Amino acid sequence: MRKVTILGTGMTKFGKDLDSSLKTLSHEAITKCLSDANISKDKIEAAYVGNSVAGLITGQETIRGQVMLRESGIGGIPIFNTENACASSSTAFHLAWLGIASGMYECVLVTGVEKMTHEDRTKTFLAYESGLDVETITSSSKQSTHSIFMEVYAEKAKVYMEKYGVTKEHLARIAAKNHTNGSLNPYAQKNIPMTYEDVLNDKIIVNPFTKAMCSPISDGGAAIILCSENFARKHTTNLVYVSGSIVNSTSINQDSNVIEITSKKAYSQAGISPEELDVIEVHDATASAELIAYEQIGLCGIGEGKLLVEEGVTNIEGVKPVNPSGGLESKGHPIGATGLGQIIEITWQLQGRAGKHQINGKPRIGLAQNAGGHLGSENAACTITILER
Repeated sequence: MRKVTILGTGMTKFGKDLDSSLKTLSHEAITKCLSDANISKDKIEAAYVGNSVAGLITGQETIRGQVMLRESGIGGIPIFNTENACASSSTAFHLAWLGIASGMYECVLVTGVEKMTHEDRTKTFLAYESGLDVETITSSSKQSTHSIFMEVYAEKAKVYMEKYGVTKEHLARIAAKNHTNGSLNPYAQKNIPMTYEDVLNDKIIVNPFTKAMCSPISDGGAAIILCSENFARKHTTNLVYVSGSIVNSTSINQDSNVIEITSKKAYSQAGISPEELDVIEVHDATASAELIAYEQIGLCGIGEGKLLVEEGVTNIEGVKPVNPSGGLESKGHPIGATGLGQIIEITWQLQGRAGKHQINGKPRIGLAQNAGGHLGSENAACTITILER
């Protein structure tokens, strides 16, 4: 397997925009990406497109990527459509990485796009339910006031909080951190800084979560150009390498955590330990998901996540900054674009291009943890991507 590098990145501002479409979102992200890479689209040998719920929201099925990329004048090449819940675009990234690492291609495009907003909000909330085993959903559990995933995360959070002495204040401090980080990020959907008191006093969505502790409904697009090291060196000296890329699913008997297992595989592949990470983006669909992820990716021991919060370890100026972008809670969660958005953030941090939310020092290694769907008590899918300067 040969070295794979990120040559260009581009993304839209995440947010709610009823007038946007899959085509306009993808076109904006791809145009920015090609400009950043300083290459023409005829250099792209294959394209990998991540999307989760276009069929349910827009009715566009089966040829999603072909339809979207046509808007950008891209065709006549292999186009791979990838659907893997909230991990759709990071899964597309993994497949694109394999295409370069194997020597099949020299330069490929990865894009993730999602259109979540709809005039009929019921459509959006029902789309979320497709990330579960629909045969297990009872009619009484179907609702149209918030994502069913908030219920799923809330039940897990209550068990975890009771077991390890975690309070709502811990969750509020995580959410406040992310909203404050997001206020510095021009691509973030929610850009108003919050204190933990603001978070605690926000509207209750489902106990123990207030609105500020939950990721919002979002539209957005993101794109990355991946290429071989030789190809990249002809265009830039600011190289970022993909040193780890693992996609996994929950086990049948769920005797181990999918995020923990996937992380360990990625660390082994990259030849690093969690202690070497300089910057991290995790899948904070809720504040509790971020807290638990600290332990799952090995930043601390089981039940010790709250200590990282209390000591400010994961703050943007901390020893292990987590979600300097604002995370899903603030930057937004257009589910088919979320994973690629995380990878772009890590790329920018390593290149020193993150602007006002750039972390201190000169980060060398970063990790993006993306999860999707839910089966039983576990995430159905997980990806871990490790990038290195």
